Amino acid sequence: MTGAPTRRTLLAGAAAVLALPARGQSDRWAPVIEAAEGLDQLHALVIALDGQTALERRFRGPALGQPVNVKSVSKTVVAALTGVAIDRGEIGSLDATLGELAPQLIPSGADPRVPGLTILDLVTMRAGLERTSGSNYGLWISSSNWVADALGRDFVAEPGGRMLYSTGSFHVLGAVLSEVTGLSLLDQARQRLGQPLGIEIPPWTRDPQGRYMGGNQMALTPAGMIRFGEAFRQDGTWNGTRILSAGWVEDSWEPVTNSPFSGMGYGLGWFLGQIGGHDYALARGYGGQVICVVPDLDMTLAITSDPNRPARSQGYFGDLMSLIETAVSVA
Repeated sequence: MTGAPTRRTLLAGAAAVLALPARGQSDRWAPVIEAAEGLDQLHALVIALDGQTALERRFRGPALGQPVNVKSVSKTVVAALTGVAIDRGEIGSLDATLGELAPQLIPSGADPRVPGLTILDLVTMRAGLERTSGSNYGLWISSSNWVADALGRDFVAEPGGRMLYSTGSFHVLGAVLSEVTGLSLLDQARQRLGQPLGIEIPPWTRDPQGRYMGGNQMALTPAGMIRFGEAFRQDGTWNGTRILSAGWVEDSWEPVTNSPFSGMGYGLGWFLGQIGGHDYALARGYGGQVICVVPDLDMTLAITSDPNRPARSQGYFGDLMSLIETAVSVA
């Protein structure tokens, strides 16, 4: 590698994955396009088959080359950065504890069980602490220290027990990553994912201590989303460059727990299930931001949507899963 890519080359590289003459979009995708056109919340849809763009379409919203807020898809990105840190030996294993790695993050007065929380507890959102998401989100981000607030909450479940969907768990995880690597979450994302994938990762929201938010508010282009998913589909590699170990990818796609809302399995930052008889791994963000990988079809999809409207499992997100099923059926 002769040097870090410039912003111009990053943007050009991100756009290149979307390059496809209109005639290349076979009529077989007509049912997918028709279904997508009927979803007024959907902004863009990109489908790659065997690493080649098979369909790309902007229906409304920002231009395809503009990074957009992918909301909680950010959690899957932070999980990947955790895998990189483990691969590099900066974190010993998923069993490493908060007390071992970053005791300075633990607030005084925290429950005695907090130092024993493991990386696995955080990346699978099974810390057991009261959630910072949902109705608790506003008060959490209004606090003066997001890490201390998340770790100072009461336990409502046993550590390592049931999944409690909480952005606070991933924000703590991001803070741990910064402590053990000496790099901000932004620098990690750019150096360890953005540069090898050739994608732009702009700065995003920071907490009162200046830490980049773990688990929300990152921005990617649809092309960047595709490349991230493709790196997982290709066992942790992109264009011959290893980004993640094959073992981390395999572990990421093994269910550890289940979502209390959708019932989907959940591994290391990925929702897991079957659609159309095929296993899939899915990164999901508020409003309908989606990266979906269907390994046995060599298929990766990226969907961006209005980030200000909800996408519940029985509503718009259910519509997106039907759209993905349609895509799977014609792939």
